[in-house]
Amino acid sequence: MPRFEPFIGIRYDTTSLDPALVTAPPYDVISPSDRVALIASAPANVVRIDLPVEGDDPYGDAARLFNRWRTEGIFVDDSEPAFTVYRMEAPDENGIIRHTTGVIGAMELTRPGEGDILPHEFTTPKAKSDRLDLLRSTRSNLSAVWGLSPATGLTALLDTTDAPLCRFEADGVTHTVWRITDEARINAIRLAISSAPIVIADGHHRYETSLAYRDERRTSDGDGGAANAVMTFVVELVEDELDVAPIHRLISDLPDEVDLVAAFDPFFESEPFPGSGQPTVRELQELGGLALVTSEGTWLLRPRPNTIAATRDLDSSRLDLALAALPDHSLVYQHGVDHIYAAVRLGAAQAGVLLRPVRVDQIIEIAEGGEKMPPKSTFFAPKPRTGVVFRSID
Repeated sequence: MPRFEPFIGIRYDTTSLDPALVTAPPYDVISPSDRVALIASAPANVVRIDLPVEGDDPYGDAARLFNRWRTEGIFVDDSEPAFTVYRMEAPDENGIIRHTTGVIGAMELTRPGEGDILPHEFTTPKAKSDRLDLLRSTRSNLSAVWGLSPATGLTALLDTTDAPLCRFEADGVTHTVWRITDEARINAIRLAISSAPIVIADGHHRYETSLAYRDERRTSDGDGGAANAVMTFVVELVEDELDVAPIHRLISDLPDEVDLVAAFDPFFESEPFPGSGQPTVRELQELGGLALVTSEGTWLLRPRPNTIAATRDLDSSRLDLALAALPDHSLVYQHGVDHIYAAVRLGAAQAGVLLRPVRVDQIIEIAEGGEKMPPKSTFFAPKPRTGVVFRSID
Protein backbone atom coordinates (compact mmCIF):
# COMPACT_ATOMS: atom_id res chain seq x y z
CA MET A 1 0.00 0.00 0.00
CA PRO A 2 1.20 3.59 -0.59
CA ARG A 3 3.63 5.07 1.92
CA PHE A 4 2.64 8.55 3.05
CA GLU A 5 5.04 10.55 5.19
CA PRO A 6 5.36 14.02 6.74
CA PHE A 7 8.08 16.32 5.42
CA ILE A 8 9.85 19.58 6.27
CA GLY A 9 7.69 22.12 4.49
CA ILE A 10 8.82 25.34 2.88
CA ARG A 11 6.20 28.07 3.33
CA TYR A 12 5.58 31.74 2.78
CA ASP A 13 6.23 33.85 5.86
CA THR A 14 2.58 34.66 6.50
CA THR A 15 3.47 36.91 9.42
CA SER A 16 4.56 39.52 6.87
CA LEU A 17 2.88 38.38 3.64
CA ASP A 18 -0.83 37.96 2.87
CA PRO A 19 -1.36 34.38 1.62
CA ALA A 20 -4.36 35.53 -0.41
CA LEU A 21 -2.02 37.70 -2.49
CA VAL A 22 1.08 35.49 -2.81
CA THR A 23 -0.62 32.13 -3.48
CA ALA A 24 -2.26 31.39 -6.84
CA PRO A 25 -4.64 29.02 -8.61
CA PRO A 26 -3.12 25.95 -10.33
CA TYR A 27 -0.87 26.85 -13.26
CA ASP A 28 -3.11 25.20 -15.85
CA VAL A 29 -6.12 27.45 -15.18
CA ILE A 30 -4.16 30.75 -15.23
CA SER A 31 -4.47 32.87 -18.37
CA PRO A 32 -1.74 35.36 -19.41
CA SER A 33 -3.86 38.24 -18.11
CA ASP A 34 -4.46 36.37 -14.84
CA ARG A 35 -0.71 35.98 -14.39
CA VAL A 36 -0.10 39.69 -14.92
CA ALA A 37 -2.80 40.55 -12.38
CA LEU A 38 -1.40 38.14 -9.77
CA ILE A 39 2.08 39.63 -10.01
CA ALA A 40 0.65 43.15 -9.90
CA SER A 41 -1.12 42.28 -6.64
CA ALA A 42 2.11 40.99 -5.06
CA PRO A 43 5.62 40.89 -6.61
CA ALA A 44 6.33 37.73 -4.57
CA ASN A 45 3.38 35.84 -6.06
CA VAL A 46 4.14 32.16 -6.64
CA VAL A 47 3.28 32.33 -10.37
CA ARG A 48 6.70 33.84 -10.98
CA ILE A 49 8.10 30.42 -10.00
CA ASP A 50 5.32 27.97 -10.87
CA LEU A 51 4.47 29.53 -14.24
CA PRO A 52 7.70 31.04 -15.62
CA VAL A 53 7.24 32.47 -19.11
CA GLU A 54 9.77 35.29 -19.51
CA GLY A 55 13.40 35.44 -20.61
CA ASP A 56 15.71 33.02 -22.39
CA ASP A 57 15.91 30.64 -19.41
CA PRO A 58 12.52 30.76 -17.65
CA TYR A 59 12.99 27.50 -15.71
CA GLY A 60 16.46 28.47 -14.53
CA ASP A 61 15.13 31.89 -13.53
CA ALA A 62 12.35 30.20 -11.56
CA ALA A 63 14.89 28.10 -9.64
CA ARG A 64 17.11 31.09 -8.88
CA LEU A 65 14.12 33.10 -7.68
CA PHE A 66 12.90 30.22 -5.49
CA ASN A 67 16.33 29.96 -3.84
CA ARG A 68 16.63 33.72 -3.46
CA TRP A 69 13.28 33.96 -1.72
CA ARG A 70 14.39 31.24 0.70
CA THR A 71 17.57 33.20 1.46
CA GLU A 72 15.70 36.48 1.87
CA GLY A 73 13.13 35.00 4.27
CA ILE A 74 10.14 35.31 1.96
CA PHE A 75 10.01 31.53 2.35
CA VAL A 76 10.74 29.86 5.70
CA ASP A 77 11.43 26.19 6.44
CA ASP A 78 9.51 24.19 9.03
CA SER A 79 11.60 23.20 12.03
CA GLU A 80 10.46 19.54 11.86
CA PRO A 81 8.58 17.17 9.55
CA ALA A 82 4.85 17.80 9.49
CA PHE A 83 1.62 16.96 7.76
CA THR A 84 -0.35 19.94 6.48
CA VAL A 85 -4.13 19.84 6.94
CA TYR A 86 -5.84 21.98 4.31
CA ARG A 87 -9.55 22.83 4.26
CA MET A 88 -11.48 24.69 1.55
CA GLU A 89 -15.04 25.98 1.81
CA ALA A 90 -17.04 27.49 -1.05
CA PRO A 91 -20.53 27.48 -2.58
CA ASP A 92 -21.02 25.17 -5.57
CA GLU A 93 -22.83 26.30 -8.71
CA ASN A 94 -26.15 25.51 -7.00
CA GLY A 95 -25.30 27.83 -4.09
CA ILE A 96 -24.72 25.00 -1.59
CA ILE A 97 -21.70 25.46 0.70
CA ARG A 98 -19.26 22.61 0.11
CA HIS A 99 -16.11 21.77 2.03
CA THR A 100 -13.06 19.73 1.18
CA THR A 101 -10.60 18.74 3.92
CA GLY A 102 -7.42 16.86 3.16
CA VAL A 103 -3.84 16.36 4.28
CA ILE A 104 -0.63 17.17 2.40
CA GLY A 105 2.29 14.80 2.76
CA ALA A 106 4.93 12.96 0.70
CA MET A 107 3.49 9.94 -1.12
CA GLU A 108 5.77 7.22 -2.46
CA LEU A 109 5.79 7.10 -6.26
CA THR A 110 4.82 3.89 -8.03
CA ARG A 111 3.92 3.21 -11.64
CA PRO A 112 0.52 1.76 -12.54
CA GLY A 113 0.78 -1.96 -11.90
CA GLU A 114 3.73 -1.54 -9.51
CA GLY A 115 1.82 -0.42 -6.45
CA ASP A 116 -1.46 1.03 -5.33
CA ILE A 117 -1.58 4.46 -7.01
CA LEU A 118 -4.38 4.49 -9.58
CA PRO A 119 -4.61 7.16 -12.33
CA HIS A 120 -7.97 7.77 -13.96
CA GLU A 121 -7.26 10.09 -16.94
CA PHE A 122 -4.98 10.15 -19.97
CA THR A 123 -2.57 13.08 -20.15
CA THR A 124 -1.15 15.26 -22.93
CA PRO A 125 2.61 15.41 -23.67
CA LYS A 126 3.14 19.19 -23.75
CA ALA A 127 2.15 19.82 -20.16
CA LYS A 128 4.35 16.96 -18.93
CA SER A 129 7.38 18.41 -20.72
CA ASP A 130 6.83 21.83 -19.14
CA ARG A 131 6.44 20.40 -15.63
CA LEU A 132 9.52 18.19 -16.04
CA ASP A 133 11.70 21.13 -17.05
CA LEU A 134 10.46 23.05 -14.00
CA LEU A 135 11.04 20.09 -11.68
CA ARG A 136 14.57 19.61 -12.97
CA SER A 137 15.43 23.24 -12.35
CA THR A 138 13.78 23.90 -8.97
CA ARG A 139 14.27 20.38 -7.55
CA SER A 140 11.13 20.99 -5.54
CA ASN A 141 7.45 20.02 -5.54
CA LEU A 142 5.73 23.37 -6.00
CA SER A 143 2.14 22.11 -6.00
CA ALA A 144 0.51 18.94 -4.77
CA VAL A 145 -0.98 16.06 -6.69
CA TRP A 146 -4.56 15.43 -5.51
CA GLY A 147 -5.32 11.89 -4.34
CA LEU A 148 -8.51 10.23 -3.13
CA SER A 149 -8.41 7.67 -0.33
CA PRO A 150 -11.20 5.22 0.54
CA ALA A 151 -9.82 5.02 4.10
CA THR A 152 -12.91 5.42 6.27
CA GLY A 153 -12.50 7.99 9.01
CA LEU A 154 -9.62 9.94 7.47
CA THR A 155 -11.57 13.21 7.61
CA ALA A 156 -12.20 12.72 11.34
CA LEU A 157 -8.46 12.23 11.93
CA LEU A 158 -7.84 15.64 10.37
CA ASP A 159 -10.29 17.45 12.62
CA THR A 160 -8.54 19.81 15.03
CA THR A 161 -9.26 22.57 17.51
CA ASP A 162 -5.75 24.00 17.14
CA ALA A 163 -5.30 27.54 15.91
CA PRO A 164 -4.70 27.49 12.14
CA LEU A 165 -1.38 28.40 10.60
CA CYS A 166 -3.31 30.73 8.31
CA ARG A 167 -6.82 31.39 7.04
CA PHE A 168 -7.59 33.51 3.99
CA GLU A 169 -10.18 34.21 1.31
CA ALA A 170 -9.34 33.95 -2.38
CA ASP A 171 -11.62 33.72 -5.42
CA GLY A 172 -14.69 33.13 -3.27
CA VAL A 173 -13.09 30.25 -1.34
CA THR A 174 -12.10 30.19 2.34
CA HIS A 175 -8.75 28.41 2.77
CA THR A 176 -7.61 27.24 6.20
CA VAL A 177 -4.26 25.58 6.89
CA TRP A 178 -2.98 23.71 9.95
CA ARG A 179 0.34 22.00 10.63
CA ILE A 180 0.41 18.62 12.43
CA THR A 181 3.61 17.63 14.23
CA ASP A 182 2.19 15.46 17.04
CA GLU A 183 3.68 11.99 16.57
CA ALA A 184 0.53 10.11 17.59
CA ARG A 185 -1.63 11.99 15.08
CA ILE A 186 1.02 11.64 12.38
CA ASN A 187 1.07 7.87 12.91
CA ALA A 188 -2.71 7.62 12.80
CA ILE A 189 -2.91 9.57 9.53
CA ARG A 190 0.01 7.66 8.04
CA LEU A 191 -1.59 4.29 8.87
CA ALA A 192 -5.01 5.31 7.55
CA ILE A 193 -3.72 6.47 4.18
CA SER A 194 -1.36 3.51 3.76
CA SER A 195 -4.25 1.09 4.36
CA ALA A 196 -5.88 1.49 0.93
CA PRO A 197 -5.06 2.38 -2.70
CA ILE A 198 -4.96 6.04 -3.73
CA VAL A 199 -6.79 7.27 -6.84
CA ILE A 200 -5.23 10.28 -8.56
CA ALA A 201 -8.04 12.81 -8.77
CA ASP A 202 -6.10 15.77 -10.17
CA GLY A 203 -2.50 16.41 -11.11
CA HIS A 204 -1.91 13.47 -13.46
CA HIS A 205 0.73 15.48 -15.36
CA ARG A 206 2.60 16.25 -12.15
CA TYR A 207 2.43 12.62 -11.05
CA GLU A 208 3.75 11.26 -14.36
CA THR A 209 6.39 14.00 -14.45
CA SER A 210 7.50 13.07 -10.94
CA LEU A 211 7.86 9.44 -12.01
CA ALA A 212 10.02 10.47 -14.97
CA TYR A 213 12.17 12.70 -12.75
CA ARG A 214 12.50 9.95 -10.13
CA ASP A 215 13.86 7.63 -12.81
CA GLU A 216 16.33 10.28 -13.97
CA ARG A 217 17.57 10.73 -10.42
CA ARG A 218 17.92 6.98 -9.92
CA THR A 219 20.00 6.80 -13.11
CA SER A 220 22.25 9.71 -12.17
CA ASP A 221 22.52 9.21 -8.40
CA GLY A 222 21.86 5.49 -7.94
CA ASP A 223 18.92 6.31 -5.69
CA GLY A 224 16.06 8.71 -6.18
CA GLY A 225 16.35 10.10 -2.65
CA ALA A 226 13.56 12.56 -1.89
CA ALA A 227 12.46 12.28 -5.54
CA ASN A 228 11.06 8.81 -4.75
CA ALA A 229 7.98 10.58 -3.38
CA VAL A 230 5.74 13.42 -4.52
CA MET A 231 3.86 16.03 -2.50
CA THR A 232 0.23 14.90 -2.42
CA PHE A 233 -3.04 16.31 -1.07
CA VAL A 234 -5.12 13.33 0.08
CA VAL A 235 -8.88 13.60 0.64
CA GLU A 236 -11.20 10.90 1.93
CA LEU A 237 -13.32 9.42 -0.85
CA VAL A 238 -16.76 10.49 0.32
CA GLU A 239 -19.33 12.62 -1.47
CA ASP A 240 -19.40 15.16 1.36
CA GLU A 241 -15.74 16.06 0.76
CA LEU A 242 -15.73 16.27 -3.04
CA ASP A 243 -17.27 18.50 -5.69
CA VAL A 244 -16.57 17.18 -9.19
CA ALA A 245 -17.38 19.62 -12.00
CA PRO A 246 -17.22 19.01 -15.75
CA ILE A 247 -14.65 20.42 -18.15
CA HIS A 248 -16.34 21.65 -21.30
CA ARG A 249 -15.02 21.87 -24.89
CA LEU A 250 -14.52 24.70 -27.37
CA ILE A 251 -14.30 23.82 -31.07
CA SER A 252 -12.50 25.97 -33.67
CA ASP A 253 -10.91 25.84 -37.15
CA LEU A 254 -13.65 23.77 -38.76
CA PRO A 255 -14.51 24.47 -42.42
CA ASP A 256 -17.24 27.10 -42.64
CA GLU A 257 -19.65 24.71 -44.36
CA VAL A 258 -19.72 22.22 -41.47
CA ASP A 259 -23.12 22.01 -39.80
CA LEU A 260 -22.34 20.66 -36.33
CA VAL A 261 -25.92 19.70 -35.51
CA ALA A 262 -26.02 17.57 -38.65
CA ALA A 263 -22.49 16.24 -38.08
CA PHE A 264 -23.43 15.09 -34.59
CA ASP A 265 -26.71 13.54 -35.73
CA PRO A 266 -25.34 9.97 -36.18
CA PHE A 267 -24.26 10.04 -32.53
CA PHE A 268 -26.82 12.23 -30.73
CA GLU A 269 -30.48 13.08 -30.97
CA SER A 270 -30.83 16.88 -30.87
CA GLU A 271 -33.47 19.39 -29.92
CA PRO A 272 -33.42 23.11 -29.06
CA PHE A 273 -32.23 23.82 -25.52
CA PRO A 274 -33.57 27.19 -24.38
CA GLY A 275 -32.73 26.58 -20.71
CA SER A 276 -35.17 26.88 -17.84
CA GLY A 277 -33.27 29.41 -15.73
CA GLN A 278 -31.89 26.86 -13.27
CA PRO A 279 -28.12 26.10 -13.31
CA THR A 280 -27.28 24.71 -16.74
CA VAL A 281 -25.24 21.69 -15.64
CA ARG A 282 -27.92 20.58 -13.21
CA GLU A 283 -30.52 20.86 -15.97
CA LEU A 284 -28.36 18.75 -18.30
CA GLN A 285 -28.11 16.11 -15.57
CA GLU A 286 -31.90 16.05 -15.26
CA LEU A 287 -32.41 15.88 -19.04
CA GLY A 288 -29.72 13.25 -19.62
CA GLY A 289 -27.64 14.94 -22.27
CA LEU A 290 -24.91 17.34 -23.37
CA ALA A 291 -25.45 20.79 -24.89
CA LEU A 292 -24.06 22.12 -28.18
CA VAL A 293 -23.59 25.91 -28.13
CA THR A 294 -23.31 27.77 -31.46
CA SER A 295 -23.87 31.33 -32.62
CA GLU A 296 -27.29 30.24 -33.93
CA GLY A 297 -28.49 28.70 -30.68
CA THR A 298 -28.07 25.88 -28.17
CA TRP A 299 -29.12 22.25 -28.67
CA LEU A 300 -29.61 19.43 -26.20
CA LEU A 301 -27.70 16.32 -27.34
CA ARG A 302 -28.89 12.94 -26.08
CA PRO A 303 -26.68 9.97 -27.02
CA ARG A 304 -28.18 7.51 -29.47
CA PRO A 305 -28.27 3.78 -28.60
CA ASN A 306 -25.33 3.02 -30.93
CA THR A 307 -23.25 5.69 -29.16
CA ILE A 308 -24.16 4.31 -25.75
CA ALA A 309 -23.21 0.79 -26.86
CA ALA A 310 -19.84 1.91 -28.28
CA THR A 311 -18.60 4.00 -25.34
CA ARG A 312 -18.37 4.21 -21.60
CA ASP A 313 -21.08 6.06 -19.71
CA LEU A 314 -19.07 9.30 -19.88
CA ASP A 315 -19.93 12.46 -21.77
CA SER A 316 -16.26 12.93 -22.66
CA SER A 317 -16.04 9.46 -24.24
CA ARG A 318 -19.27 9.91 -26.21
CA LEU A 319 -18.26 13.36 -27.41
CA ASP A 320 -14.83 12.06 -28.47
CA LEU A 321 -16.57 9.49 -30.68
CA ALA A 322 -18.46 12.26 -32.48
CA LEU A 323 -15.47 14.60 -32.69
CA ALA A 324 -13.40 11.88 -34.36
CA ALA A 325 -15.81 11.97 -37.32
CA LEU A 326 -15.37 15.72 -37.88
CA PRO A 327 -12.88 17.31 -40.28
CA ASP A 328 -9.62 18.52 -38.72
CA HIS A 329 -10.31 21.05 -35.98
CA SER A 330 -8.90 22.59 -32.81
CA LEU A 331 -10.19 21.65 -29.37
CA VAL A 332 -9.76 23.66 -26.19
CA TYR A 333 -10.73 22.43 -22.72
CA GLN A 334 -12.60 25.04 -20.69
CA HIS A 335 -14.36 24.95 -17.32
CA GLY A 336 -17.31 27.20 -16.57
CA VAL A 337 -20.55 27.43 -18.55
CA ASP A 338 -20.28 31.23 -18.82
CA HIS A 339 -16.83 30.93 -20.44
CA ILE A 340 -18.24 28.66 -23.15
CA TYR A 341 -21.11 31.01 -24.02
CA ALA A 342 -18.77 34.03 -23.99
CA ALA A 343 -16.20 32.39 -26.28
CA VAL A 344 -18.87 31.50 -28.85
CA ARG A 345 -20.58 34.89 -28.59
CA LEU A 346 -17.30 36.77 -29.09
CA GLY A 347 -16.17 34.57 -31.97
CA ALA A 348 -13.23 33.05 -30.09
CA ALA A 349 -14.64 29.59 -30.94
CA GLN A 350 -17.06 28.27 -33.54
CA ALA A 351 -18.94 26.20 -30.98
CA GLY A 352 -18.84 24.83 -27.49
CA VAL A 353 -20.06 21.62 -25.91
CA LEU A 354 -21.27 21.56 -22.31
CA LEU A 355 -20.74 18.29 -20.46
CA ARG A 356 -22.13 16.80 -17.28
CA PRO A 357 -19.80 15.98 -14.36
CA VAL A 358 -18.34 12.52 -13.84
CA ARG A 359 -19.59 10.79 -10.70
CA VAL A 360 -17.17 9.75 -7.96
CA ASP A 361 -18.16 6.09 -8.28
CA GLN A 362 -17.33 6.22 -12.01
CA ILE A 363 -13.85 7.54 -11.24
CA ILE A 364 -13.20 4.69 -8.86
CA GLU A 365 -14.63 2.04 -11.15
CA ILE A 366 -12.47 3.13 -14.08
CA ALA A 367 -9.28 3.52 -12.03
CA GLU A 368 -9.67 0.18 -10.27
CA GLY A 369 -10.36 -1.47 -13.63
CA GLY A 370 -6.99 -0.27 -14.92
CA GLU A 371 -8.60 1.99 -17.52
CA LYS A 372 -8.41 5.75 -18.07
CA MET A 373 -10.86 8.45 -19.09
CA PRO A 374 -10.22 10.89 -21.95
CA PRO A 375 -8.07 13.89 -20.97
CA LYS A 376 -9.79 16.63 -18.99
CA SER A 377 -12.87 14.62 -18.02
CA THR A 378 -12.99 15.90 -14.43
CA PHE A 379 -12.58 19.22 -12.70
CA PHE A 380 -12.36 19.03 -8.92
CA ALA A 381 -13.42 22.23 -7.23
CA PRO A 382 -12.48 24.26 -5.39
CA LYS A 383 -8.80 24.02 -6.33
CA PRO A 384 -6.04 24.06 -3.70
CA ARG A 385 -3.90 27.18 -3.98
CA THR A 386 -0.33 26.82 -5.15
CA GLY A 387 2.02 28.25 -2.54
CA VAL A 388 0.43 26.88 0.63
CA VAL A 389 3.48 24.64 1.11
CA PHE A 390 6.46 23.47 -0.98
CA ARG A 391 8.63 20.35 -0.67
CA SER A 392 12.30 20.15 -1.53
CA ILE A 393 13.50 17.05 -3.39
CA ASP A 394 17.11 18.18 -3.51
